[in-house]
Amino acid sequence: MKVALLQHTPEPELTVALAARLCYSPADIDELKQKLGSADIEAFLDKIMSLGHQSVLEHASFTFGIEGISRVTSHQLVRHRVASYSQQSQRYVSHKERFCAVIPPTIAERPELLIRFEAQLQALHQAYGEMVEAGIPAEDARYLLPNATETKILVTMNGRELLHFFELRCCERAQWEIRAMAVEMLKLVKAVAPTIFRDAGPGCLTAPCPEGTMTCGKIKEVRDRFRSL
Repeated sequence: MKVALLQHTPEPELTVALAARLCYSPADIDELKQKLGSADIEAFLDKIMSLGHQSVLEHASFTFGIEGISRVTSHQLVRHRVASYSQQSQRYVSHKERFCAVIPPTIAERPELLIRFEAQLQALHQAYGEMVEAGIPAEDARYLLPNATETKILVTMNGRELLHFFELRCCERAQWEIRAMAVEMLKLVKAVAPTIFRDAGPGCLTAPCPEGTMTCGKIKEVRDRFRSL
């Protein structure tokens, strides 16, 4: 898996702070910008985050390039509808070579099952190639391809949606692959907007576990891990 932060709103925390200041000030935008120093931005963001005034976070956007995830994970990812996606097409990108596939650790650690898994992937690749060679369009031959097939995707989310995404997908109850991807995304945005994403992560970081009876039971371990990111 490869996750990169390709683009983001320049000075995202300044943009968010300006938006928030504008709501409460009669001053014009240029004047507000001149008054905001780095210490003021951090203090003001702390205040609006503590008040739950998150609509202003929508003014900061972040674009990620993600490679090497399975179709399982991309299907989960696009359920987050307040976002923009561009995904590698299986209609127009055919697999002349053996398609790359993500192998779950639970299978990879069982040699006897890994052999069976790999054999199925190879059989599917061979059948796919035979279909394409016989004149079947790639868009139809792709019906053979498994959920394990790797894909590439560009994702753009605003700051508010990212907080929601991290709350759900950094949780221990999220599937391992999308959780690993979410953690990498969180590390990247923390570097460029540390105040906004200071407490970002699973829902149990700043409140009781939202999973109720389905809790993982590791709240202290989870909190320690995310606060040290």
